[in-house]
Amino acid sequence: MKITIVGTGYVGLVTGACFAEVGIDVTCVDIDVKKIENLKKGILPIWEPGLDDMVLRNVEKNRLHFSTSLADSLEGVEVVFGAVGTPPDEDGSADLKYVLQVAREVGRNINDYVLMVTKSTVPVGTAEKVRKALQEELDLRGAMVKFDVASNPEFLKEGDAVNDFLKPDRIVVGCDTDRARRTIERLYKPFTLNGHPVILMDIVSAEMTKYAANSMLATKISFMNDIANLCEIVGADVNAVRKGIGSDSRIGKKFIYPGTGYGGSCFPKDVKALIKTADGYSYNMRVLKAVEEVNDTQKSILFNKLNKHFNHDLKGKHIALWGLSFKPQTDDMREAPSLVIIRKLREAGATVKAHDPVAMNEAKHILGDKITYAEDKYDALLEADALIVVTEWPEYKFLNFHQVSQLLKNNLILDGRNIYDAKEMKENGFIYYCIGLDTQR
Repeated sequence: MKITIVGTGYVGLVTGACFAEVGIDVTCVDIDVKKIENLKKGILPIWEPGLDDMVLRNVEKNRLHFSTSLADSLEGVEVVFGAVGTPPDEDGSADLKYVLQVAREVGRNINDYVLMVTKSTVPVGTAEKVRKALQEELDLRGAMVKFDVASNPEFLKEGDAVNDFLKPDRIVVGCDTDRARRTIERLYKPFTLNGHPVILMDIVSAEMTKYAANSMLATKISFMNDIANLCEIVGADVNAVRKGIGSDSRIGKKFIYPGTGYGGSCFPKDVKALIKTADGYSYNMRVLKAVEEVNDTQKSILFNKLNKHFNHDLKGKHIALWGLSFKPQTDDMREAPSLVIIRKLREAGATVKAHDPVAMNEAKHILGDKITYAEDKYDALLEADALIVVTEWPEYKFLNFHQVSQLLKNNLILDGRNIYDAKEMKENGFIYYCIGLDTQR
């Protein structure tokens, strides 16, 4: 079976490599010439555990190919995946111009049946726009070529995307013809043999499922952060509360860890897009608007704690920052809480020296010389007035208390992920702030 995937970003590259891993002939297409040339050399545009080895392995076995020409990559192809970006417009709605460009180019070049699958996260109704754009191009050619459209949203976690694709909780596909269903079932057969279910549904429901899933997870995060903030006020311990509610199987233990708010490429964008979709139907998504508001506020919580500690005078203070990516096991800094904290610190007159095991190069692209960068986590602490822990990278979870005390001027630590024990921190002479626990009582 041959497939083509348009877009070599996070979704497209992981999808292409994993399909190639199970023996499918895959061509990944992108208009970025430099990116394609780098991929042919094994240089990836993203950092994702296990992905670089998988790409190299399948290129060597001639199952994974890269091209800048979609027209040249359609011969003998049964399925075309659109995995291009859908950046938010100024009003929060998803911009579909790249998705529709792919559909039009497919329509201009196919001569045999293809299943056009949208892998990008798109709002309800996109499949019909894709169908229309593709058909219009066929009509202009006077070509009588059959095709189907489908929606196959991705549910990949950055930092564990390869494992998620190869061992998925579920594979959601929306399609509306028997031929499309049979094609999808053949394509995903290597995964269903291991018991991973393909959930077939109508196209509109598949499009909605992606937004609903991410919005539900975002809601859990914002709810827990709201509870954490209340815990501090009333004197409760959010860690105990989290364990208490997480033991209820209806709630579960995942996504109920308090922190500095969600970021990344999915949750912020998808929550905004679903709110905008509802607005288009004159429906008010009251819960999601509150989720978004809580999250925006939460990104400032560590700055607010630090600012209060220094009596609202941070001018001239030097702050160490551990963690730049929005979560561990990725270099993605899109919508990262670290960016909000850094901006507020600089506006208050403080300087920042940051460390991250993976995201330093990405940070340099985004922030340039607005901050300084430490190659070692302890180097960031030298002469710092405080340490702020933003991302819960494993290497931050163990502290050499003596070394930290020698480097950090005020023994002041603000823990945005509750990775340290408050009692132990106090016993070792640290002034310690975290989320959801008033450690200064």
